[in-house]
Amino acid sequence: MRFDRIALIFTAAIAAGSLAAPAFAQNPYDGNWQVTIVTKSGSCEPTASSMLTVSDGRITAPGANVSGTIGREGLVKVSINGAYANGQLSGNAGSGKWNGASAGIPCSGRWEASRQ
Repeated sequence: MRFDRIALIFTAAIAAGSLAAPAFAQNPYDGNWQVTIVTKSGSCEPTASSMLTVSDGRITAPGANVSGTIGREGLVKVSINGAYANGQLSGNAGSGKWNGASAGIPCSGRWEASRQ
């Protein structure tokens, strides 16, 4: 898995949570988020960043198959192509951890996000 895909996912991680808002209710974390991923272990790219969109608590990213939501309290849980991220948003920023693989070799690290 390429690191840029992991970045999209964990940027999506920002948009992923266990308490999804109903389709008619706006989630306090809806909007565009810039996510930066930093690899702490493994052979993935050292850093990557991506833009994610959160709408009604659901995460989307251009060109990525993202699954996840952000809860109203900011809890982030997301997956994309076998990579996973979790963490916490508060106000216009957030951070957390991620793990995945590149060419079958495990990678992990941290992510940070900011609302744009």
